[in-house]
Amino acid sequence: MKRDCNISKNIEHCGCTYPCSKKGLCCECISYHKARGELPGCLFPPEVEKTYDRTIERFISCYK
Repeated sequence: MKRDCNISKNIEHCGCTYPCSKKGLCCECISYHKARGELPGCLFPPEVEKTYDRTIERFISCYK
């Protein structure tokens, strides 16, 4: 079963402040960051997301 991406709905809930072509395309965003050993900005608290530090280590330190 193919599901279409609901970009407008995804953008409403996206907390990422980085301007990129993947905004609202969650599957592309996740794949991009996974390939780089990172996590998407939407998983970080707003004050950390704005630093653009998407490392797994930073994510863990946020939620210890």
